[in-house]
Amino acid sequence: MKKSYWVLAISIVASNALYATNGDTVIAVGAKTRAMGGAGIALSQGAESTLVNPASITKVKGSEVSFGGTIFMPNIKTTMNGKEVKSASDLNIIPAVAIASKLTPNIYAGIGMYGTAGMGVDFRGNPTHMDMETTLQLIQFAMPFAYKFSNGLSIGIAPILQYGSLDINYKHPQAGKVGYGQKADYGYGASVGIMYDFGNGFSVGAVYKSEIEMNYPRVLTTASLNMVPGIGNTLTQPAEAGVGVAYRFGHHSIAADYKKIFWSKAKGYKSFKWKDQDVFAIGYQYDAGKWAVRLGYNHSSSALKILSMSSPTNGYINTFNLLGFPATSKSHLTVGVSYQFYKGFSTDLAIVYSPKSTTSANAGSPYAITNKHSELGLSAQINYKF
Repeated sequence: MKKSYWVLAISIVASNALYATNGDTVIAVGAKTRAMGGAGIALSQGAESTLVNPASITKVKGSEVSFGGTIFMPNIKTTMNGKEVKSASDLNIIPAVAIASKLTPNIYAGIGMYGTAGMGVDFRGNPTHMDMETTLQLIQFAMPFAYKFSNGLSIGIAPILQYGSLDINYKHPQAGKVGYGQKADYGYGASVGIMYDFGNGFSVGAVYKSEIEMNYPRVLTTASLNMVPGIGNTLTQPAEAGVGVAYRFGHHSIAADYKKIFWSKAKGYKSFKWKDQDVFAIGYQYDAGKWAVRLGYNHSSSALKILSMSSPTNGYINTFNLLGFPATSKSHLTVGVSYQFYKGFSTDLAIVYSPKSTTSANAGSPYAITNKHSELGLSAQINYKF
């Protein structure tokens, strides 16, 4: 695909944004899974499960197509030099498309395209905030293949192609304009998963998603002004590992997941002292057949490590993280509904709300900084089964 088409695609995915996320990774893709707080490793939601657990597409009865997107409305406010300023980025759109099909009684395949991660701010026109403008956007294309055994066990693998774009620009009080412009790269990885259905309503699952290395020439080295030891231009999207359990009884379903995101081992994030995250998600679903309602909750530890002001480097890292990439969301409350208009055709809606989170660093210094942000995400998709 020509470069111009990639630029167009990534522009559609989102503009400068800080998504309702675990670190910089969205809590879930797909409206049904988002409505359940991101819980879905052991509970299949059809085609949209392509990036949750590739083994779970074995629950598709024929073929299924899901198409939709999410509108994010971030509210990011940062206080520096005694002045609070709101980031100008407050409306962003991310698409999600997935197809899954039963090829034989045991073999399933699919394809999916999702905006999976992103963060950034826009403080242009505010010298107190260094006119900071940052953008990180990631979109993934996955092709899951799954095999269903006769004993309830399913296994799946999804090769992943990732497209990423990174831009960091600001004005330093001494160095002046800093930034090398927007750079893009492709990366490759895979997701592997298993799911076991006990046949009595209980199911369990596990998934591992490999890290994906991305390189953005001169972007990070230019932006760091040699203040971060060992920094290169690689920003690796970290590996993830998760387990889940689900129970269906009558019209009811309950799902719970635990996931570990390995930021501390990912190049780039490791240099900026990001730490591993423990993510917990729980969701409830009432499915009456023609309609369904869902509730969920997602909680994670913070990915950012606030460093002591024992060195100029620590102060720089704190400022860079909280001003440029404030990935500090911890809790998310979710709700959603589905409605089947006629056989084979349905629509899903979800609301994800992250309450205001406040994080401060560099206390007692001239570079004291406080970040506050909350998130509201509205997701919608349509599904067609045939």
